[in-house]
Amino acid sequence: MHALIFDFDGLIVDTESAIYEAWRELYRSQGHDLPLPTYVQCVGSVFGHYDPMEALEALTGGPVDWASLLPVKDARIRAGQVGLDALPGIRALLGEARAAGTPCVVASSSQRSHVGGWLERTGLREHFDFVRSRDDVARAKPFPDLFLAAAEGLGLRPEQTLVLEDSANGLRASVAAGAPCVIVPSPVTQGSDFSGATAILDSLEGVGLEHLRRIHARTLVMGAR
Repeated sequence: MHALIFDFDGLIVDTESAIYEAWRELYRSQGHDLPLPTYVQCVGSVFGHYDPMEALEALTGGPVDWASLLPVKDARIRAGQVGLDALPGIRALLGEARAAGTPCVVASSSQRSHVGGWLERTGLREHFDFVRSRDDVARAKPFPDLFLAAAEGLGLRPEQTLVLEDSANGLRASVAAGAPCVIVPSPVTQGSDFSGATAILDSLEGVGLEHLRRIHARTLVMGAR
């Protein structure tokens, strides 16, 4: 294991919970619910796989006043994300990796401005060698492009890295890229199908480099059989 590749939303900072709740409130204002198992289809990706706007239009069977609804949703998201910080274990793991000389990068389906803004606000930017976002690739997760681009930027083969993810779309992208993946579910992604994950951890709190190295090594041994 020569480097760590981090997802961002739901793994480093739980931005996803506020986004889901805002979408659910929007749906309820139109007389419909948005169950978590339905919404989670778009988590970690873009709306190409599942678009909640198209889905609501199908439910209502008529036009939706997006011009008035979307600003309310966005304001609800901003209010729900006030004061958010890095999730448990993130700062300690990044600090240990930096001290050990293990590169850490971000590979996120979000826009670069979104990821960069959060890294600056949380004071985590200096811990990452670079960021790869959906602005840098042709296809976001669940396609492998982001993880392939991250590995290329590191000068490594994907299997020499370890991906840390919270979503099924991220897991599928990692598997497609040939990079072993550790899943740390967020409140939004808990209960998703994580078949193919190298390991599933409840949290990164107390998880150090040596633990992750053992997980990575075990994956390589199993793959060689």
